[in-house]
Amino acid sequence: MKTTLLYRIGHANAAHPIRALIGFVSALGILLAASATFGGDTQEDWDVTGTPSQVGIDLLREHVPGAGNAFARIVVHSDDGIIPASAIDGLRDRLGDTDHVATVSDARYSADRDTAVVTVGYDVPVTDRSIMGNADGLEKAVAPTTDDGLQVEMNGSVPETAAAPIKGHAEIIGITLALLIMVFAFGSVVAAGLPIVTAVTGLIAGSAGVMLLAGVMNVSPTAPMVASMVGLGVGIDYALLVVSRHVEFLRRGHDPVEAAARSVATAGRSATFAATTVLVSLMGLRLAGLPTYSSFGFATAIAVVAMLAATLVVVPALCRLAGRRIVPRKARRPLPAATDGVAPRMPLTARWAGRVGQRPVVAILLALIVLVTLAAPAAAMRTWPSDSGAQSTELTTRRAHDLLAAEFGPGTNADVVVVAPSAETDRDQLMSALRDIARVPGVTAVAPVTESPDGAIEIAPITIGADPAAAATGDVLSDIRERLPDGAILAGETPYYDDISHMLQRRLWLVIGFVVVASVILLTVLFRSVVVPVKAAAMNLLSVAAAYGVITAVFQWGWGLSLLGVDNPVAVSSWVPILIFAILFGLSMDYEVFLLSRIREDWLTSGDARASVISGLAKTGRVITTAAAIMVAVFLSFATETDIVMKMLGLGMAVAVFLDATLVRMVLVPATMSLLGRVNWWLPAWLDRILPQVGLEPDVEAGSTEAPMPAQRDAQMTPV
Repeated sequence: MKTTLLYRIGHANAAHPIRALIGFVSALGILLAASATFGGDTQEDWDVTGTPSQVGIDLLREHVPGAGNAFARIVVHSDDGIIPASAIDGLRDRLGDTDHVATVSDARYSADRDTAVVTVGYDVPVTDRSIMGNADGLEKAVAPTTDDGLQVEMNGSVPETAAAPIKGHAEIIGITLALLIMVFAFGSVVAAGLPIVTAVTGLIAGSAGVMLLAGVMNVSPTAPMVASMVGLGVGIDYALLVVSRHVEFLRRGHDPVEAAARSVATAGRSATFAATTVLVSLMGLRLAGLPTYSSFGFATAIAVVAMLAATLVVVPALCRLAGRRIVPRKARRPLPAATDGVAPRMPLTARWAGRVGQRPVVAILLALIVLVTLAAPAAAMRTWPSDSGAQSTELTTRRAHDLLAAEFGPGTNADVVVVAPSAETDRDQLMSALRDIARVPGVTAVAPVTESPDGAIEIAPITIGADPAAAATGDVLSDIRERLPDGAILAGETPYYDDISHMLQRRLWLVIGFVVVASVILLTVLFRSVVVPVKAAAMNLLSVAAAYGVITAVFQWGWGLSLLGVDNPVAVSSWVPILIFAILFGLSMDYEVFLLSRIREDWLTSGDARASVISGLAKTGRVITTAAAIMVAVFLSFATETDIVMKMLGLGMAVAVFLDATLVRMVLVPATMSLLGRVNWWLPAWLDRILPQVGLEPDVEAGSTEAPMPAQRDAQMTPV
């Protein structure tokens, strides 16, 4: 075999496994020490520069103490009738003594005075480390009121960041399920445990890298969880791919060192290019326009790189130490010789590929019908940044939301305010506009105009009739904006969420365009074909669209929602579509690279398009199916978290991976490749001359691959 860089890496690590493992552990120790010394804490950044609502929020922060920053609503309810005034007075005094509290409003009572709400304003944004995710001060202040027998619930920006902390159980659940799946699939505890050990070491390295990243930029507190979710999935997949190839080489009669070297040179190269496609997709998150997405992209990229490094170093070393124990007992006999690359007894996946190839048009149509049907609900998808109304009733934020809606009306949970700079807004026009706004359908009240302490801005809070996440809210906000005079701005949490939702809807198409084009270019270079990359992109778009459709049907329409512990339909979180697309498109390309790399190896060796499809699927079918089952298990484990966004991400990615590994890889890919034949590998001659030579290395058992084999020369197609 040609001694490529990856071959030499695999050979060196397998030949000296103890030295390789000590080196990796030492590097991991240095990384952990560096993260402890130079790393930082996670820090959210929710400012959206350039949006009108952000401009209004900045004006409030600058000119009105306690406005535009973090806030909390404290809702007090009595089942026994009127709430004693003394209870509310004591509560307000304790709230005023809480750290960073700048203002405490007078209590607002319901009509029957059995419910009161007090709004607390802070002197720092909700993303400030001292209060984000920390409601201890509020809980201490309300404890005496609760002890008096009154129900006290909280929502608003501060309680909502602390109400549903990430439990961290998902990683343990995912690893346990992955181990069980691999033991069942491979029949060897050693073979099953090796990818798990590799993934855990990569997870530790990735976590340390993310903490280092937090030392130089703001990293969302949710980013490490997303990075762990993706990193764990790809890490197990990459290690599984190399281990499976190693076992195959062992059964062909190679010694453990040579088998490890060859597996890294072939499967390791596939993993490297698969990781590259994931990284390209993740970089598309920077185009979303929010700092939070950038931190998601960089953190997840670090996790993927760490997993790849562990795969290339730890896997060959452990494979060498495991020797032939990595092969199940019943499979330790050498593979019988084969001249066409396929074992005499064709596995189920090969027979399946053959049947699909016999009737490719029927298979394609059936798969498309299923995928399009699943994707159809996505046309009705409505997005909104998840708020307290979308969370579980187990949380105080949701109970406060429901109490406010029941006692004061759904619009009480909204935060809408007109901000008018005095120097830029004509007061008469402002007053006229506010009278007009009061008559807008969906607006229930417009409060009197007040002036900031320094006289720089005028403020008019507005109460709307609908819940912030209701479909009608966006239309009401648009009607209000149309009536504002020049200089006036619609601000508050609800308009801010509305601006984010619209911006992300526009940016989604930019992210899709970048990721698709970049991935097609990368696959064109890798597989030296223009048909395969375009076809792969189209199929991946179908699987992502189907995931969008399932999310819409489950969360927005409520189909099977109770199975996830959610009690009422909600809008799809605005954060989810872009994040799911960028991650899933890259992960789908993983399986594409795994499968097509083996198909292309056989194609370059035999020149038989249909036989190479059958052979490639036979060699990778079990690995891809097992890898997908592991990924689905990992993603579904994250759907067990309390937070609604994590549930959406976990379910959406699990569905997409399942569809990608079944309908796409097992039906659409073999059917379309059998139908197109040699056209799959068509590449214009002019493009062939300018593309760099970075293709996947063929699996050649003897001799050098410096010169192409006859079948390889025939396979270098020119325009047809």
